[in-house]
Amino acid sequence: MKKTVPTIRDVAAAAGVSTATVSKFMNGTQRFSPAVEARVTQVIEQLGYRSNPLAQSMITGKTKTVGLSVLDVTNPHFTSIVKGANRVAQAHGYTLLLVDTEENPDRERPQLEALSRRVDGLIIFSRLPDEQLEWLTALDKPLVFFGRLPNLTLPTVASDDHRGGYMATRHLVTLGHKRFAYLGFSKSRRDEERMGGVRECLAAHGLPLQVYDASAPSAAEGERICSTMLLGAEHPDALVCYNDLMALGFMKAAQTLGFRVPADISVAGFDNIVYGNYTSPPLTTVDLQSERMGVAAMEKLLDSIAGKPTAPFTLIEPQLILRGSTQARG
Repeated sequence: MKKTVPTIRDVAAAAGVSTATVSKFMNGTQRFSPAVEARVTQVIEQLGYRSNPLAQSMITGKTKTVGLSVLDVTNPHFTSIVKGANRVAQAHGYTLLLVDTEENPDRERPQLEALSRRVDGLIIFSRLPDEQLEWLTALDKPLVFFGRLPNLTLPTVASDDHRGGYMATRHLVTLGHKRFAYLGFSKSRRDEERMGGVRECLAAHGLPLQVYDASAPSAAEGERICSTMLLGAEHPDALVCYNDLMALGFMKAAQTLGFRVPADISVAGFDNIVYGNYTSPPLTTVDLQSERMGVAAMEKLLDSIAGKPTAPFTLIEPQLILRGSTQARG
């Protein structure tokens, strides 16, 4: 015989209170005497009653759900951000809903508008230019943005990409490199900051920079551009890549072409994805503290949802991780 699922009416009858009392107690919208709360709690445990989240949301106007949009869930950088954000959300009783825009700006607005109707707040990554983001304010939900937003007053979390680019380049300059290249991804608002750090460091040492632009921040693009970069008349002896995936693709192709990393060219990336520690050679990288970024963004969002004051801008300091893909010039 199928077991009957207890209802809120069953709880109310057994506790000797109204259904409204049970509902308000479970939703935390009203406190009652210790005796009443103890009795309701005991009956809930005895009957094994579980509240209906949809019904709760209709009463409180809160879904206890938050949204997070990422640009490519297959990129371990974003996976780490999701991990940090989800840990904080769960600790506060929230469920995390994830949207992957797959590096396609055309998908961002319809997906985020749909997601906004199901959540209490949103954390957003975007490839759209700043001037195309005004519609975010019309979502009428607490929002947190990853990256700098000069034209919108939204709470933001960002890594110090300029500093990261400077740190990686200074390391390579110290190793004696003279011919530098940067493999970037100009569709990202963070690319300009990373390349800016590279340029600033090289300008201070009177060194030139070759710039290459990828159509996607992927290992395949790093692999594709490698031959163009290395088979010219005078190839660079040091390369900073927009991210680790591009760097790993580049290193694979370079070795296939007969170049030695780092003997012929030193390579550094951004993100400190886990795979970079297991390649041959392991990859020197700028650690942007991805998981910490997710934690900071979710804490900021939950404060906004609760109506608490939150810092408008949080900057995460990068760390340079030195591994075998960079070495001194002989």
